[in-house]
Amino acid sequence: MAIVEIKEVTSRKELKKFVKFNIELYKGNPYHVPGLIDEEMMTLDRKKNPAFEVSDAICFLAYKDKKIVGRIAGIINHKANEIWQQKAARFGFVDFIDDDDVVDALFGAVEQWAREKGMDQIHGPLGFTDMDHEGMLVHGFDQLSTMATIYNHPYYPLHLERLGYDKAQDWKEYKIYIPREIPEKHWRIGEIAQHKYGLKVLKFKKRKDIWPYANKIFYALNEAYAPLYGVVPLTEKQIEYYVQMYIPMLRLDMITVVVREADDQVVGFAITMPNLSHALRKARGRIFPFGFIPLMRALYGKPKVVDLYLTGVTPEYRGKGINALFFNDLIPVYQKAGTVYAESNPELETNKAVQAQWDYFRQEHHKTRRAFKKQL
Repeated sequence: MAIVEIKEVTSRKELKKFVKFNIELYKGNPYHVPGLIDEEMMTLDRKKNPAFEVSDAICFLAYKDKKIVGRIAGIINHKANEIWQQKAARFGFVDFIDDDDVVDALFGAVEQWAREKGMDQIHGPLGFTDMDHEGMLVHGFDQLSTMATIYNHPYYPLHLERLGYDKAQDWKEYKIYIPREIPEKHWRIGEIAQHKYGLKVLKFKKRKDIWPYANKIFYALNEAYAPLYGVVPLTEKQIEYYVQMYIPMLRLDMITVVVREADDQVVGFAITMPNLSHALRKARGRIFPFGFIPLMRALYGKPKVVDLYLTGVTPEYRGKGINALFFNDLIPVYQKAGTVYAESNPELETNKAVQAQWDYFRQEHHKTRRAFKKQL
């Protein structure tokens, strides 16, 4: 029987192998959507990702018969542990073949690392921040993944349960079908909210117009997401990192920002995008030399599917009709593009207020993903 060998990733060459293993493992799988190699390399590069200012991390590769058969990252976000008053490590960027010995060796390595760092529990899959991929798919293995989510084989959660991991939190995902008309109730609520609270809906026609609001959107995101599972507020350097990464690729007509007219502060945002799943499959992890072509076509074409990528409302305005303003603005945009449905992307199962907003639309719960936890 071949022995499983675990090696820590210590060079850029090994890191590229770590990143590419996910793409190689799922080659030919019709539901997997590969990420961009350069983007994931940047995320795991301690010189480029400002998350390393508040985090420790380690990456392991598993070898069997001199062939890579698995990968896993261990992460300790010290700021998150301080906020949530815990000693928790995270595991993420995890992939493996269906082999008990491989899985035991991978998780054994990351759990031992966590113990040596003084941690008493581990949970995941999670990244450095809520902007990274999180949650292991436990339902919806026959559904196409999205740019913002993880796809994994059905055997993954079975191995986690075998190793003694329990459910920590579930996220649900929905297909929300675009209606022919804006629901009358939404229109009325939006109009009332706008006038009652002195709000203004912003639309951007030129890229330069959104830049003054880019950081403000992330400040609002910090407020809106603060109570959610595993979330830690982004630092100024992290905000600048994400602004520079994402703002240039956004499609402006699919962004809605709501500000308070009195001081121009962002109180709500809905950043949606054409679904890039098929384009990313064609790109196979690379923008160049030809991967940018399907991505640009998908980004600026007439999408049949859109992703609700980031939406949020600051606590002061939650439940006051801001979401209705999003719908009133974006539904006509989707109708004009011929969009059939929107992918909600992950929503915490405990976030009943968010899920209740889909009651006004035809919708389908088609995926569930889970964070697992284990005491060390």
